[in-house]
Amino acid sequence: MNYTKFSTEQITDWLKKNLTEKRYLHSLGTAQCARDLARKFGQDEEKAYIAGLLHDCAKCFPDNKLFEIISKNLKVDPIETMSNKTLHAPVGAYMAQTEFGVEDEEIISSIRWHTLGKLNMTTFEKIIFLADKIEPLTRDKDYLLEAKRYIEEENNLDKAMFESYKETIKSLVERELRICPLTIDIYNHLLNVN
Repeated sequence: MNYTKFSTEQITDWLKKNLTEKRYLHSLGTAQCARDLARKFGQDEEKAYIAGLLHDCAKCFPDNKLFEIISKNLKVDPIETMSNKTLHAPVGAYMAQTEFGVEDEEIISSIRWHTLGKLNMTTFEKIIFLADKIEPLTRDKDYLLEAKRYIEEENNLDKAMFESYKETIKSLVERELRICPLTIDIYNHLLNVN
């Protein structure tokens, strides 16, 4: 099935031109990791690969461009604008639709929520979220070891998500950065699930 109006080669060419080299490699790593996780958890591998490729398509846009696209085209809760580091997610979902012709709602949603996450994510959304955090090409191999273990040994995406949120919150506290209330809500929700 075609999930975009572009070929994989056209998408990777666009990414190579519009992302830094490290971000481009990260996108390739996320796509491959997403495909592997999709296979493991019974999801559409091609769809996961496309979502992984496109998840950071807006990551290298300057902040003023991100804010401009959001203000003109999107409804984003002001709480999500606490950190400029997460603005590329809603803009990336918008770009997937408008620039790459993606119509699949699950791909769009997985790109939209790959940074902050949301309550009650689907298996597919969890796969893209986690692939972004654990892909091996640019991510620290020791980071999120517990999350990887829960995926590999227990096939438990919820426990892996919990570990990811736990590490994210620790990192934000250590760097004295703001924590989005949604992050705390999801952490508390996952704490109750596990």
